[in-house]
Amino acid sequence: MPIEYRHLTKNELDTFIEMRINQLREEGAKEDIDLRPALKAYYLRHLADGIFVSWLAFDGEKIVGTSGMSFVEKPPYFACPSGRIALLSSVFTNPTYRRKGIAKELLNRVVKEAKDYGCGIVQITASDMGVKLYTDFGFVHNENSMQYKL
Repeated sequence: MPIEYRHLTKNELDTFIEMRINQLREEGAKEDIDLRPALKAYYLRHLADGIFVSWLAFDGEKIVGTSGMSFVEKPPYFACPSGRIALLSSVFTNPTYRRKGIAKELLNRVVKEAKDYGCGIVQITASDMGVKLYTDFGFVHNENSMQYKL
């Protein structure tokens, strides 16, 4: 059966959240809280207002791949005159479905969403596993990124 690609809806949200949690675990995140309620609130709010979009890959009715894109706006700057930035997240493929082009197709779809939204840049914090996918797609490392935890 060929892989089918569809937008995330409320119907798939619980499965999407579990896949997001599995992705975070696989990347080595430490679980010190139950993140599910916060994720559900975020996705419900921002799926409704268009600030978050997601494409899913299905094998029959089984979700085998996920992607997500959040849109933010900041003052325009030379590298991004629109000030609109897309933050890529939740790119995850079920381990038995990896190396079949699913993540690349999901990436193509969410990047198109970012273009349609008017974003000038797509940013991601890539896992070690994802670096090759993103580099092959055309992403480049930005050595200036820093963060401060509150």
